[in-house]
Amino acid sequence: MTKAEIVNKISKETGVEKAVVLSVVEEFMEQVRHSLIEGENVYLRGFGTFLLKHRAAKTARNISKNTTIVVPAHNIPAFKPAKIFLAGIAGKEE
Repeated sequence: MTKAEIVNKISKETGVEKAVVLSVVEEFMEQVRHSLIEGENVYLRGFGTFLLKHRAAKTARNISKNTTIVVPAHNIPAFKPAKIFLAGIAGKEE
């Protein structure tokens, strides 16, 4: 599902104009992005958590050049779904 499809669906179900829904969705994503940049996790009860995971420095190999490189420690964004979210998905499995 794309952002445009999400906006269309929310607009149909709520009766709110697409431009307003698009603005809200864009601002939501910007706030999540800004929070993660600032090092804050975003907790959405019943949905999940957007969080930062720390990756330690490691040595990696470039197979094509047969060299080793050091990948520095860094943080990556991640999403951890809530238990109720996972339960809903597990109920749909067939």
